[in-house]
Amino acid sequence: MFKKKLEFIFLAVIVLAILVLVSNYKKTSDFKNNPLPQSYVEKIKSKEQEVLQHMQKNFGFAYRFPLIITDKIPGKLYGLTSYKNGIIKIYLNKKVMQESFPYIIDSVIAHEYAHALLFKLNRNTSEKAGHSNEWQQTCVKLGGKDCQQYVDQKEIIMSKIPFR
Repeated sequence: MFKKKLEFIFLAVIVLAILVLVSNYKKTSDFKNNPLPQSYVEKIKSKEQEVLQHMQKNFGFAYRFPLIITDKIPGKLYGLTSYKNGIIKIYLNKKVMQESFPYIIDSVIAHEYAHALLFKLNRNTSEKAGHSNEWQQTCVKLGGKDCQQYVDQKEIIMSKIPFR
């Protein structure tokens, strides 16, 4: 009798695990294959507006750069700023948004806007200027919470743990 109960419990756990996996796969697939949810778009616009307010306050002007959501950025890069032929664009990686959206809102948008602003002001003149002290100060002035060169993966993981 005990053996039958144990087999039933084991089978129930397996079925439940499969249902959770299928559900997670569907959510990921839906996110990947559909436009960005409106709630995400609104939060990105709100954060961008906040960054522009900081720019106005700290630099005396507010310049909006094209902010493009794409799934073409390779790997786990959260965002990047491009400067080509005098045109500056900010890209955010859709592939990592579902998993790390709070980090993108809190840190990445201001991070990339700091790069864009320094390009606009012609202060990113060398390859090593990308994450200079001036960039870091600019990032902070734009409201960035985590103005460092690269993402601290451990910090992002730890921020998701509910019992820290």
